[in-house]
Amino acid sequence: MKLNITTRSFVSDDFQIEKWEDVEQYITDLVERPLDTLTQFEQWLSDKSELEAILEENLAWRYIQMTIDTRDQAKAERYAFFIREIQPKLAPYDDQLNRKMMASPFVHELTDSSYAIYFRGVNTALKLFRAKNITLHAKIGEKSQEFGAIAGAQSIEYKGYQLTMQKAGSLLRENDETLRKAIFEKMNTRRADDKVKLDELFTELIHLRHQIAVNAGFENYRDYKFEELGRFDYTKEDCFDFHRAIKEEIVPIVKEFYAKQAKQLGKDKLNPWDTEVDPLGRAPLKPFTTGEDLLQKSIQVFDKVDPYFGDCLRKMEEINHLDLESKEGKSPGGYNYPLYEIGVPFIFMNAVGTHRDMVTMLHEGGHAVHSFLSRDLKLTGFKSLPSEVAELASMSMELITMDHWNIFFENEEDVKRAIEEQLETVLKILPWIATIDEFQHWVYEYPTHTMEERHGKWMSLLEDYGTGMVDWSGYEEFQRISWQRQLHLFEVPFYYIEYGMAQLGALSVWKNSKTDFKNAVNSYKYALKLGYTKSIPEIYKTAGIQFDFSQRNVRELAEFIRNVVG
Repeated sequence: MKLNITTRSFVSDDFQIEKWEDVEQYITDLVERPLDTLTQFEQWLSDKSELEAILEENLAWRYIQMTIDTRDQAKAERYAFFIREIQPKLAPYDDQLNRKMMASPFVHELTDSSYAIYFRGVNTALKLFRAKNITLHAKIGEKSQEFGAIAGAQSIEYKGYQLTMQKAGSLLRENDETLRKAIFEKMNTRRADDKVKLDELFTELIHLRHQIAVNAGFENYRDYKFEELGRFDYTKEDCFDFHRAIKEEIVPIVKEFYAKQAKQLGKDKLNPWDTEVDPLGRAPLKPFTTGEDLLQKSIQVFDKVDPYFGDCLRKMEEINHLDLESKEGKSPGGYNYPLYEIGVPFIFMNAVGTHRDMVTMLHEGGHAVHSFLSRDLKLTGFKSLPSEVAELASMSMELITMDHWNIFFENEEDVKRAIEEQLETVLKILPWIATIDEFQHWVYEYPTHTMEERHGKWMSLLEDYGTGMVDWSGYEEFQRISWQRQLHLFEVPFYYIEYGMAQLGALSVWKNSKTDFKNAVNSYKYALKLGYTKSIPEIYKTAGIQFDFSQRNVRELAEFIRNVVG
């Protein structure tokens, strides 16, 4: 793959950020530069975009390096320095530049929809900006990184070895129930060691976020965050409708799955350590061995769907933009981090050889392809995606690759099993997504709640979205703190329901692919190329689907999956 390498026209090639003054000279230029003609205005937008891409990429590398090794204090400090020293000084200038931009008469001469979407977001930023929130945002940035350090330090001892939580979790798929139970207890006992620390951290984050909302004139952080996230195309009431649709349409199907699994295991109900095991006693699926094996097989799968997709992963491999294997001290989870200047993203994950890891790689690979397809858009702001669009790219990739999963597995029986597990997982995760989202609505509507009330609400929601088919007797305390595993609550509040919305969209993309694969993939590519230059409904329409999370659509897609699984 040959990429168009963008050369800098504004910022020097040897630019480094060691102190605020390194950035200030470029900010000052943008603040003071006259904008007397449309040509000058467009060049100013381009230079502003270039600086934004460079700054965001600088921060990205600090974050990436910190999450790869949370034990390295120097890396943590480099990231904290940017959050503490650079971002707070940037914030008032960002507001000043936004005001200068929107005050220009030439705004109205840029009538392309790309600019309309972009300027809409700028106006929202102007509406929300408060100088007194700058230090609060910096504080939140520093505090939220504590979650990664706490979670990254969690491990258990097994047979004389220290296992990361990701590696330990893979043992919950083993057929030996005595082993599964022991691992489950070890993992959750270790997590419980940090329950007070994480509760206190979350409480502090809630109070800081609430204060930001109040300072900006909002009653609660939820309403503020909806504005900040640019949720122009749906409301909190739509989220409530989504919650209800999941309870009424998806939970009963998931209950059927668990009831069947319990029966196959010879039990009336599942234990918490039974939910991941194969009920027919088959060994866990092993789609790959090492991180390198995972990558090469993923490239082959992507090639089958569209050769361009495979080339994206090859380019990332070529310049070492992947860190795939789980190791001690590594932050949990996985992500694709867009790098707006170079235009080649970075994939981070914690692979230990499981089927779930394979799906995660395909998921993050979908994000990566999105980054490549939108890399040549004119402004950095055009590439800054709403999550409802970003997750459509990743979740669709999980599903449209399924016809080529034989590359990961040696026999057709394993391929069939892997696809069935994937489709069941798609439905099983929807109640969890809705639970997390409804929990966040409550948390921020009632920010002065006590920790006891918080745990009580969580247990109530687990009851609402539960199937009654998992027996937590004797392990209720582990269940009460199970929300603490969700990184999004600590680091990216309210970024989670988008997974549910995008999952419905992805199912529609996959459904289309079953009748016309080539057209479905091409429509998917056209949608991803748009970045954020159209509204969310328009992007979904370009992908050949609807932005629809109504109860009717949830029911139809769930029935489609049920018919495929059989």
